[in-house]
This record gives sequence, C-alpha cells and structure tokens, in this order.
Amino acid sequence: MFGSTWKKTIGALAVATGMAAAGQAAAEDTKVGFVYVGPISDHGWSYMHNVGREAIEKELGLTTTYVESVNEGPDAERVITKLAKDGHNLIFTTSFGFMNQTLKVAKRFPNVKFEHATGFRRSDNVSTYSARFYEGRYVVGHIVGKMTKTNTIGYIASFPIPEVIRGINATILGARKVNPDVQIKVVWVNTWVDPGKEGDAAKALIDQGADVIMQHTDSPSPLQVAQNRGVWAVGQASDMKTFAPKSQLTAIIDNWAPYYVARAKAAMDGSWKSEDTWGGFKSGMVQLADYNEAIPADVVKLAEEVRVGITDGSIHPFAGPIKNQAGEVIVPEGEVADDKTLLGMNFYVEGVQGELPQ
Repeated sequence: MFGSTWKKTIGALAVATGMAAAGQAAAEDTKVGFVYVGPISDHGWSYMHNVGREAIEKELGLTTTYVESVNEGPDAERVITKLAKDGHNLIFTTSFGFMNQTLKVAKRFPNVKFEHATGFRRSDNVSTYSARFYEGRYVVGHIVGKMTKTNTIGYIASFPIPEVIRGINATILGARKVNPDVQIKVVWVNTWVDPGKEGDAAKALIDQGADVIMQHTDSPSPLQVAQNRGVWAVGQASDMKTFAPKSQLTAIIDNWAPYYVARAKAAMDGSWKSEDTWGGFKSGMVQLADYNEAIPADVVKLAEEVRVGITDGSIHPFAGPIKNQAGEVIVPEGEVADDKTLLGMNFYVEGVQGELPQ
C-alpha cells in the first residue's frame, strides 16, 4: 500500500516537474517583439500597446523587445525584418500603415508568427486585431452632445482611413441622438503623434467655435490646450486626466493587455493560429475612463445606459436610418451597418462639416 502510494507520488512529481520544465522551455523559446508608430511616452496609442507588452513580461515571464517611433513605409519593413532575424518568433506590428510591410516580411519568415493591429489582410502566419473604438465614441457623442453650448465639436483627425472616419461618424451619430443641432468640424493633421500640430489644430477648432475637443491622435497636447482655453476635451487611448483634470470629460481607453497575454500564451503552447479579432466593450478591449464630476448626473446615467446597451447588444452605434452628407440613406431604418460597411467606411454622415480628404 505504502509502495503504491509512493510510486504514484513520485510519478505525479515527475509529471509536474516535466510540465514545469516544458513551461520554462516554452518561455525561453518564445521571444516577442513590438513595433510602435509613436514613442511610448505619447501617453496614447503606443503607450497603451507598451502597457500590454509589459503585461506579457509580468504575467508570462517572456523576453520582449520593442522599437518605437517607426515610420510607416521602408523603415517599418527594415525594423520588422531585423526582429525576425534576431529570433523573435511572435511579432506585433501596431499601426495600420505597417500592414503591407508585415505581410511582406511574414512571407520571408514562415515560421514566425505576426500580429498586425487594425489591418485587414491576413495569411497563415499573420493575424489581425483591432478594437471597436467607435463604440466608445458613440457613448462619448451622447455626452458631448449634452455638454456643448456652441453646438460645435472639434475633432482632430490623423489619417482618412476607415478606422478614423468611423470614429468621427460614431461621435456625431451619438451626439445628434440628444442634440439634433450639433455639428462636428474636423482638422486633418496627417500624423499619428505630433504635439505641436495637435495643439495648433485644437486652437484652430476652438477659434472656430468648438467648445469640446476630440481627437484621433495620440498626444495629450489637445487636452492641455482645451484646459488652457476653458473648453471640454476627451482623452485618446489612455486616461489623460492628469494632463487636463478640469477639462477631460472621460477618455476612450484601449485595453490591449489581456489580448497580448492570451496570444503570447497561444504561441507558447502551440495553439496560435491566424485569425481576426475585433473587440469592444463586451470583451473589455474598449473601456471608458471615469466621468468628470462636472457632468450632470442625468448625462452620466444616459451614457451608462448606452454603454451597457452596446455591451449587451441592444444598441448598435450604426443603427439606421443613417444618411450621408448628401442626404442619401446609407443604412435604412430597421437595419444596422454590417462589419463590411464599417471596415470600409469612406463617407461622412450628416452633421460632419467639410469634405472628406481623398
């Protein structure tokens, strides 16, 4: 009896030791690389991707590497190639403009796994992932539609790609649900992060009557300008309250860490496969920062009802009827825009001022 129990115990210990050794080997064999379009000090997009990278190190004990402020184009291909050559077998490329370069390098390194953020092209060793940021912007639209006194929202936009256009449209759709007179004015800065350009754009929009500043760029400069000029603002990608505690109404937070940890685990245990992920409130990939205490209680209640509705599926930000600037019905009443329409969005809806750059 004792001998049998002892053998079982020894066997269990051997299995546990073997599993631990295998796990250690998997950790040693998995090297993760990240490519950022901006600096990790931007306190926005790249900053939050780097928070996710740090979560991989903390939770899984893996070795990670990052390269920041990489230009979209030949520089990106060079950086991605070097990471692959240096033994990184899981590489995250975190900007839309890295898509073609990621696919090109992936073709040359079929044994390396690649993850491309916000893109739409995949291959056997390239996955894509993004967040439904527009869900957060739709909720914020309800807030800013209530908070504006001038009925003018200023929006600092980076590049005219579907992801950015969706955010602008979602904002005005939400705002006009509570305030049919509101409009959005857009300034395109053609950069993801440039504090000087972003700040100048915020000043120009305020000079044009905007009393709320939103952005799809990555530095806190617009919020700082907003606070200096005494208008409201919304943080981008992370909670930027420390930069504008009086002006920030809330912030749309990109929560990448759980996804990064899960995908790194999959690479370690062999379950990784090419797939597309597009998460929102329900998955926790999109979150909202605490609401400014200056927001009236009834507006907070409304915002939370919309957030909960999006999460449980009872509310869709792009539910019809939706018209474009020309007054043409794009989404009929009783229907919602499907993901194909959202992913290819190349038009402004009613309420957005100016022409969409081509």
